Amino acid sequence: MKKVVIIGAGPAGLTAGYELLKDKTEEYQVVILEESQDIGGISKTVKYNGNRMDIGGHRFFSKDQEVMDFWEELMPIQGVNSFDDEKLGREKPLKEGGPNPEKEDNVMLLRNRVSRIYYLKKFFDYPISLKLQTFTNMGFVRTIKAGFSYLKSIFVKKKEDSLENFYINRFGKVLYSMFFEKYTEKLWGRHPKEISADWGAQRVKGLSIIAVIKDAFSKIFKFKKKKVETSLIEQFWYPKYGPGQLWETLAEKIENNGGKILKGYSVKQIRIDNNKVKSVICELKGIEVILEADIFISTMPLKDLVCGITGNTTVPDSIKEIASGLPYIDFQTVGVLVKKIKLENQTKVKTLGNIVPDCWIYVQEPEVKMLRLQIFNNWSPYLVKDAENTVWIGLEYTCQENDEYWNMSDKDFSEFAINELASMNIIDKEDVLDSHREKIKKAYPAYFDTYEHIDKLIEYLNNFDNLYCIGRNGQHRYNNMDHSMATAFEAVKNIKEGITTKDNIWNVNTEQEYHEQKSK
Repeated sequence: MKKVVIIGAGPAGLTAGYELLKDKTEEYQVVILEESQDIGGISKTVKYNGNRMDIGGHRFFSKDQEVMDFWEELMPIQGVNSFDDEKLGREKPLKEGGPNPEKEDNVMLLRNRVSRIYYLKKFFDYPISLKLQTFTNMGFVRTIKAGFSYLKSIFVKKKEDSLENFYINRFGKVLYSMFFEKYTEKLWGRHPKEISADWGAQRVKGLSIIAVIKDAFSKIFKFKKKKVETSLIEQFWYPKYGPGQLWETLAEKIENNGGKILKGYSVKQIRIDNNKVKSVICELKGIEVILEADIFISTMPLKDLVCGITGNTTVPDSIKEIASGLPYIDFQTVGVLVKKIKLENQTKVKTLGNIVPDCWIYVQEPEVKMLRLQIFNNWSPYLVKDAENTVWIGLEYTCQENDEYWNMSDKDFSEFAINELASMNIIDKEDVLDSHREKIKKAYPAYFDTYEHIDKLIEYLNNFDNLYCIGRNGQHRYNNMDHSMATAFEAVKNIKEGITTKDNIWNVNTEQEYHEQKSK
């Protein structure tokens, strides 16, 4: 029996553990080490005073059918209307024989994707659509300028050596300035001209004005689209109690199949001998714990992984410099429970309390630091203790660990966030009933500083035969859940089939056409 140590109990680590154990052949002994006391990484669900928070918002949709099948195997699709759909008379394509979310908890809900941009105190579709309302909101002069700017971008292409040029080539300078420039700077703390175009290629590949036009025409003329851009989907799956529920379910299956998940184990060192990882040294409540294994799968940040390498090997200074310079963005969210919100629902979508139907609202207003706000009621009514009489909102911010915002007390930062929400006339402060703050370190791997040399770092790590780097932080790629899971699928395939190259693992979500259409 081969011993396998997996570092991290997020989507990638858990998926790898389950894939190794699901055949029940007893070929692998799996131990998953999790630094925190939570399951799911940034995809966890936070429970607070009867309400639940989704950290960052997680849509369960993928162009990879293997991922979709994996999710549905864990949590079957609803066969009966959820509480809000039934009350409002909203129709959904229910799964025949599927569970009733009013009676069963292990169920995947079907939810409508409504995400909009809040800019100039008005709502714009996200991504930008060609509706009359868009042009009305922009005004005649802005619309004309945007049109000519886009036409110029068709014929005059910029070299895509930055995220700025990536966006301008697809949307034109005017739309880029309106909807991407300032927001991106708020998100990353850097101007888009300082950020690699790789981020755009991975997060919004295939999305452009052309894609928006094609999408608009397909709806008008009922064309069947061969490809579905992730940012254009209109419906997604969602666990009844948030994303953490699915990962907790998977963790339980891993343990039922003989795997172990050890919480509170912080990996500090990775011992190398003859180009193989021999053991990891963890800290558990101040005590050093050594775990040996035959195979190691890591989802820990590349910076921490390389800085922790010890044993009879010396990490070259150039590799240390690349690893230590890899940048990350930290994340904070404040859950705010209010009696009501002041935004009017001017859509045709029915909602409980007639609140706006958005899951996410992208905040483009430059005078506030807030990036997005989530309305948890719209993700799932079961996230909210009293979804009919209260609104549970998540206010999202990026920052740097130990900066002035990170170091604020929970009380002060919550008050700061609530004041920003009130300044945009979205709530009245007297309607606030409760609040809760969550902080996540290294939430988003960033694409600047030493990132341009990451290929050298990957080449170095590939020398260790029994080490597999997967997941968002494990590969320093801003992947969605499905891409993180796909890296786990590829790693386990290599392990089981004795494939020595790791190119297939690193290439997930890097090729322009990867996952551009669902597998047939």
